[in-house]
Amino acid sequence: MKFPYSMLRDFVDTSLSAESVGDLLTMAGFELEGIEQVEGDSVLDVKVMSNRGDGLSVFGLAREVLAKDSDSQATTLYRHAVDRFSQVPVGPSPPDTSVDIQTEDCTRYACLKLAGVSKDESETWMQTRLRQAGMRPISLFVDITNYVMLEVGQPLHAFDFDKLAGGRIVVRKARAGEKLTTLNDAEHLLQADQMMICDAERPIAAAGVMGGLDTEVGDTTQTVLLESAHFVNASVRRTRKQLGLSTEASYRFERSVDPEGVAAALRRCVQLIQQADPGATASTIVDEYPIKPSQAPIDLRLSRACRLLGMQITIDQAESYLTRLGFKPAKTGDGVFQVLSPTWRPDIVREDDLIEELGRVHGYDKIPEEMILGTTTMGGPGGLQLWTDWLREAALRAGLTQIISHSLGDLHPLDEPETARIGPRTPSSPEMAFLRNSLLPNLSDAARRNNPKEIQIFEIGRVFSGTVGAYCEEIRLGILSAGPISPGGWSLKEGAASSFFTLKGTLETALEAVGVCAALQAPQLPDPRLHPTRQATILAGGFVIGFLGQVHPDVAKECGLPTETVAAEIVVEDAYAQRKMNVDLHSVSRHPAVRRDMSILLDKSVPYEAVTARIQAAGADVLERQWLFDVFAGQGIPEGKHALGIAIQLRKADSTFTDEEANLVRDQVVAALAELGATTR
Repeated sequence: MKFPYSMLRDFVDTSLSAESVGDLLTMAGFELEGIEQVEGDSVLDVKVMSNRGDGLSVFGLAREVLAKDSDSQATTLYRHAVDRFSQVPVGPSPPDTSVDIQTEDCTRYACLKLAGVSKDESETWMQTRLRQAGMRPISLFVDITNYVMLEVGQPLHAFDFDKLAGGRIVVRKARAGEKLTTLNDAEHLLQADQMMICDAERPIAAAGVMGGLDTEVGDTTQTVLLESAHFVNASVRRTRKQLGLSTEASYRFERSVDPEGVAAALRRCVQLIQQADPGATASTIVDEYPIKPSQAPIDLRLSRACRLLGMQITIDQAESYLTRLGFKPAKTGDGVFQVLSPTWRPDIVREDDLIEELGRVHGYDKIPEEMILGTTTMGGPGGLQLWTDWLREAALRAGLTQIISHSLGDLHPLDEPETARIGPRTPSSPEMAFLRNSLLPNLSDAARRNNPKEIQIFEIGRVFSGTVGAYCEEIRLGILSAGPISPGGWSLKEGAASSFFTLKGTLETALEAVGVCAALQAPQLPDPRLHPTRQATILAGGFVIGFLGQVHPDVAKECGLPTETVAAEIVVEDAYAQRKMNVDLHSVSRHPAVRRDMSILLDKSVPYEAVTARIQAAGADVLERQWLFDVFAGQGIPEGKHALGIAIQLRKADSTFTDEEANLVRDQVVAALAELGATTR
C-alpha cells in the first residue's frame, strides 16, 4: 500500500523521519518495499500480509507506530477515528430509502443520502495526496470515497439516488440470467453464487468489487446515496475472480475490513464533503447490522510468552503493548491475562497469536544472543517414509522404471473390484471424476501411451476407497511388466519375455532387500482382473499384503496391453508391518569364493523351494549363494522328470577353499538332494 508521509502525520505526532517510520513498520511485520519522492512528499510503499487487512489504511499503520514508539503521540484526527467519528453530526432529515439484506455474506450495510452538493471536484490537497498514493483524481465523490478508504480502510461507493428503482437497496445473490454492466463499461452475465447490490428491480453493483454503470454519479446527479458495508471476504474473492475484476475495494474486502468501522467511514466521508462544500446536507444513517462479530476472550500466560520469545516482558509492558494495539487485556492472575481482541483483528484466534503481538511490539531485535541449549532430533525421513524410500530404491535396482501419475481419473477395467469409488463433489471433468482405488489403471495407461509390448514400470502412491463413515486410504506399490526383459539367469535368456515367474522373482528380490520375506499361495477369491489360473496372493508373516498375476486376456485387450502382461500390487503399510526388525551382519571374507556345478534328475512334482532348502541346510555356513542356471526336459529325460543345472558358490571366512573341501561340500549337497529322489547325471 502506498501513502504519503504527511498523511501519516495527520494521525501521529512523531519526530520520526519517513525512513525511520519505514524501519519501524518493517520490524512490526509490515515490510517497507521502498520510499520515493512524489510532488514534494515522501511516499512509503508498505507490503501488508494477507491476514492483516487492518494494515491497509493509514489509520491502521498509525496504530502500529504508536504501539512501537512510545515517544509518538496520537493526534486529534487519530482520537476521532478511535471514537468512530462520533462527533460528526448526520441528519436530521430521514432518508426515504430502505435496506434489505437477504444473504449471510453481507453482515452489515449502512447508507445515507447527500444532497445540495454543488462542487464537482475535490480540493487540491486531496487530489495531490491521491496522486501520491497512486490513485487518479476523478470527481468529488469518487475522490473523497477513495481518500476515506485510504485513511480508515473502509471502501465506500456512491449511487445516483434518482436512478435507483423504488428507492430500495437489496443485498442478495444474483439470479439466473441477470446481467450487470460495471463502471469499466464491461457487461457481465451473473452467476447464482455472486453477491450483488440491487435496487427494487435489478443489480446495480457487484458487492465489494465494483459499482454499476447505470447508477453512476454524473454531472446531472442531484442526490447521492452513499453506501458502506461489510462483506464476507471469501464471497468477495469468489465474485471478483468470476468477473475477472480487481479493485482497491475488493483487495481490502478479501483481507477483511473492520465491521465496526462501517458507519464511522460514512461519518468521515460526510465531514470531508461538508468541508469541501458547506452547502451539502446529509440524512441520518440507515444501518442494518444482522450479524455482529463475536470473539471469545483468549487466555494469555506471560510465562509462556517469555519462554517462547526467549526474552523477558514485564506484566506492565505486556498490558501496555496490548492496549496500544486496541486489545482489552484483563488480569486474572499472576502474569495471566484474559484478552479480548478488537473487531479489526479476526486473525487473532489463540494464545500464540497474542504472544506474536507482544514479540513484534517489544522488538524481535531485543531477543538476546545466546547459545542454543537442549537436544535436537536427527533430520531426514524415518519410519514408514524411510522404509518406503528403501523399497523404491530396491524396485529401481530390480530393473523397474518409476512413474508418477495423477490420483484422479475415470472408471477403468483394472479398477479394484468390490470397492466403492469416491471422488470430488464437483469434478473438473468426467475424466477426473474419481479417486483411484488401485495403481494398475495408471500403470496400464502409462504403458499404453508408451510401448506396451516392452515395458517394466512401477509406482508407489496412495489409493482411496470407501463410503461415508468407512473411508480408506492406503499407500501401495504397483508393478506392471510386459515384453522382453534384461538377460541373466536360466529363464532370462536373450529375448526372454516377462512372465508370472519373472515378476515373482522381481518382487521377492525387492521385498527381501527391505527385510520382508514374501511367499505366494492360491487366492481364496480369484481376482476377475487376472488370469484365473495364473494369479496368487502375496503373504508376509502369514498376512496377506497383496496379489500377483497375469492380466486377464479380455481385460488386457480392453486396456490395449499384450495378453502376456503381468502385474502385482501390495499394500506398503502391511508389508512394512511384517518387515524383519533385526539385521544379520557378518564380516566380509578376504578369501576368494569357489563355484561348483551339479546336474540332477528330479521329479517335476518336487517344488524347487524344497530343493533350495536342502541345499541351504547342507551348505551350512560356507554356502554363500545358489542359483538355477539350466532346466531341460525332453529327449533322453524320463517322462515326468526334468534335469536341473544348479550352481553353488562357497566361501570360508578364515581360509581359502581347497578343491577337496569344495568337492566335499558339493557331495553333501548331492546327498541331501538324494533324499528328494534326485540323482546326478
